[in-house]
Amino acid sequence: MSSSPAVHLGPDQREDLADAVREGGGRLVDLADAEAVVWAGGASTFPDSLPESVRWVQLPSAGIESWIEAGTVDTERTWTSAVGAYSDVVAEHAIGLLLAGMRGIVGSSRASSWLPDEVGPPQSTLKGATVAIVGAGGIGRAMIPTLTALGAEVIAVTRRGLPVEGAAETLPADRVSEVFDRADHVVLAAPATSETAALVGADELAAIGASGWLVNIARGSLVDTDALVEALNDGTLGGAALDVTDPEPLPDGHPLWSARNALITPHVANPQHLQTGALAERVAENVRRFATGDELVGVVDLDRGY
Repeated sequence: MSSSPAVHLGPDQREDLADAVREGGGRLVDLADAEAVVWAGGASTFPDSLPESVRWVQLPSAGIESWIEAGTVDTERTWTSAVGAYSDVVAEHAIGLLLAGMRGIVGSSRASSWLPDEVGPPQSTLKGATVAIVGAGGIGRAMIPTLTALGAEVIAVTRRGLPVEGAAETLPADRVSEVFDRADHVVLAAPATSETAALVGADELAAIGASGWLVNIARGSLVDTDALVEALNDGTLGGAALDVTDPEPLPDGHPLWSARNALITPHVANPQHLQTGALAERVAENVRRFATGDELVGVVDLDRGY
């Protein structure tokens, strides 16, 4: 590794990322001459093979399931994702979804006549409420200052259960089952792995309760969709605000579209036009770290799947 690492940028020469590579002290080269690769495209466009000289690859997304499924990520070099780079933007969307649900905005937006308070959609407040954040990584941690400023208490769930700043309590992942009946509302921000598949099913939805809202800005696979539809329609769950679904895209006519108290946004918590600056910052930082031999940000752990 040199003090001015040779970096290949693909699949095209995006000006903002090229500037970020140079800002980090790197120089742009062809793939054959590269020590590192910064990739701004998807797994389907990634090269079939890399030169042995490539020791590090920066991926553009926080979630890397598609890269693992494609067999792209290997153990021969270091891979980094963009995990944490988009946290503030996604956290903002998640809080918007939660507020839209619990303040009755979802129901009011579907009304066709003026409804007085006593017959309109039920409302609640974050003041004095308990919000559980399952998977309190970058996104979850970015939510906490706003939630607490509005008077909520936060229970954070992380892999190891180490204290999370601003949370009233932090639990390890193996105790996640405890939070569903303790929290007024639950936000899912955990990675999609074999351990988190269908993490939230009928029992968990019933535990959240008829006045609670489930917010999912992680991956649709964390929730049993059939159980969710049933819980929404029979009133077992107060409501669900989803930026991700299973299946995804959610087909026209799927019962979630017409489910009671469901708010769906089409996986837009991190829109493309807001990603560019955040990814460029991550690229510049990691190129600097690569040049100096420091630990890179967002290193992928294949054993964990993220």
